[in-house]
Amino acid sequence: MKRTAPNGLSLDHRGISRCFWCGDDPVYVTYHDTEWGFPVRDDTRLFEKICLEGFQSGLSWLTILRKRENFRNAFQGFNLATVAAFTPRDVNRLLHDVGIVRHRGKIESTINNARRALELVAEAGSLAEYFWTFEPTQASRPKIIDLATLRSLTKSAESTALSKDLKTRGWSFVGPTTCYAFMQAMGLVNDHLEGCFVRSKMTRR
Repeated sequence: MKRTAPNGLSLDHRGISRCFWCGDDPVYVTYHDTEWGFPVRDDTRLFEKICLEGFQSGLSWLTILRKRENFRNAFQGFNLATVAAFTPRDVNRLLHDVGIVRHRGKIESTINNARRALELVAEAGSLAEYFWTFEPTQASRPKIIDLATLRSLTKSAESTALSKDLKTRGWSFVGPTTCYAFMQAMGLVNDHLEGCFVRSKMTRR
């Protein structure tokens, strides 16, 4: 049984405080405790996440999270070269895959973005080298991440700049809000609430 704590935190039966949004769903709690906000520099994981953020548009992240293994199987582990080589036959296959979100535009966007990602890797050396150049400075970040602040953080100057640059490079489904959610998840920003045990863990890194 979880109890609500001040500032949007929740307390579990052991008294551990977490961000409210993960609720008590075991899948979501594990994601919050072990993934969300942890810095990622692996290109495959970065590509997977920005694609899944695109699929999440209009849906809850928990819906995507529960389907994530299906997405990984459908998109061959989100290997850049493999996805970039997908053909119209693969699009048709994916449109009939009940384990994922069957949205033609988002499926075709993922294939397109894989091709654009290969171009970016050739230019920057890796996706990590590119994405982490958009990490905001500490001075530009809110001094306290409380509930009201978190709810206002749907995009930032950096996520807007990332979105604009990606679109210039031909990427799709990468609006400023999608890019900010990606930055939150991949650890470019630490948006765990003050008092969340993961925030303190990230601050000590």
